[in-house]
Amino acid sequence: MITGERMGAVDENAAALGVPRRQLMESSGNAVARVVREVAEPGSSVAIVSGRGNNGGDGFVAARFLDEFDLRTLLLGRPETIGTEIARENWDALEEAAYETRVVTDSQNLELPTVDVVVDAILGTGIAGDLREPAATAARAITAADATVVSVDVPSGFDADGGDHSDDAVSADHVVTFHDTKPGLEALEATVTVADIGIPAAAERFVGPGDVDLARPAGREGRPYVIGGGPYTGAPALAAQAALRAGAELSFVAAPDSIAGEIQGYSEDLIVQPYESDRLTTARVDDLVETAERYDDVVVLGPGLGTADETLEATRRFLSSYTGPAVVDADALAVVTEVETEATLVCTPNRRELERMGGPATDSIGEAVDEIESFAADLGHVVLAKGADDVVTDGERTRINRSGTTGMSVGGTGDLLAGIVAALLDHADPLEAAAAGARVNGIAGERLAETKHEGFLASDMLAEIPAALWGDADE
Repeated sequence: MITGERMGAVDENAAALGVPRRQLMESSGNAVARVVREVAEPGSSVAIVSGRGNNGGDGFVAARFLDEFDLRTLLLGRPETIGTEIARENWDALEEAAYETRVVTDSQNLELPTVDVVVDAILGTGIAGDLREPAATAARAITAADATVVSVDVPSGFDADGGDHSDDAVSADHVVTFHDTKPGLEALEATVTVADIGIPAAAERFVGPGDVDLARPAGREGRPYVIGGGPYTGAPALAAQAALRAGAELSFVAAPDSIAGEIQGYSEDLIVQPYESDRLTTARVDDLVETAERYDDVVVLGPGLGTADETLEATRRFLSSYTGPAVVDADALAVVTEVETEATLVCTPNRRELERMGGPATDSIGEAVDEIESFAADLGHVVLAKGADDVVTDGERTRINRSGTTGMSVGGTGDLLAGIVAALLDHADPLEAAAAGARVNGIAGERLAETKHEGFLASDMLAEIPAALWGDADE
């Protein structure tokens, strides 16, 4: 089962893999036509009622495969307002080939012809809520018609993410849905056909531009709270700066006062909140938890903390008390398996850290996918295992990220990743935030490698994060 939102990401990933939407639309339309042929007698009358998006485009394609029927195609809206190039091309093909078409620009003038079969190609998985005109009038006419109704992907007015069926949605007899079934379709009084339209399994398995689009913030939002530093200063500064580059509104660093000035010196854009100590101790935990909970921040816990016994105990206590979302990285990973927490965690170990956590011992993260998935299931948190190929899993869903370059083995790139994921985690699902963050981090490294080869630094990558995040879908 796949939500409509996720389906959009998979479509985009398929295009990036070389299977363009134009090809998928041709397969989708053909699948709809096959079902029409199954439910209609030869020579029956068929009306295709199409909207101005890709769902309508599927209907336009279907028309070309139904020459044996008495067929007409209705477009709800003016042809020049068709929303996508591929849908417009398929409408133009119908007109050029002299198929019977009709343009409906006013719902008051909508008159559904008396036919044996109506194909509902008005709205697809990207639309939810009550229908607007002229779709609302068309949906009522389709439902009221004495005809067999075949809906394309989902009935118009059906929410493919939440499974809700609005009061004015089309009541379908048959649904031809694509690639996988959608939530809630099984509850409808309709025969559902799941059509394979040629989307490769890799479009779901490998992290692609669609995953980034799914997790990308619309604008500045979120205030990640980095708890790090002690023996090291660069790691928390890199994580906090990466969060800003990935769309965070503000970025805070809680650090010992002995190094707070040094962390501030890396960037005037950071808000550094010092506490009295030279490392994280249990005496600081209650204040840190209270601050994180009060401001509803996403926490980044671990960069540069060190492995002193009192610091690890403080980390345990923080995770035991904190209830919000957190990216756990570096030294803090060592205690995750020892604590029960209500927090939502994204853990970002490299292969050595993964082994120390109790995960599989492996020389190659990408060759231990099943073992890492099982480990995440037992852990109960999202694991982003870093390697030449990153493995991102919550124990049930797993993605593989293949972006990146060998130059990223330089120190600090994992701190950047933690900050990017934290910025995305402010509004995205943990698995989606982790998957998109891994790709963005890798793309930033790839962009630098084009000019600096393998000689770049983690700090160099900061400037590439915005282009990797907001420009990735266009590459």
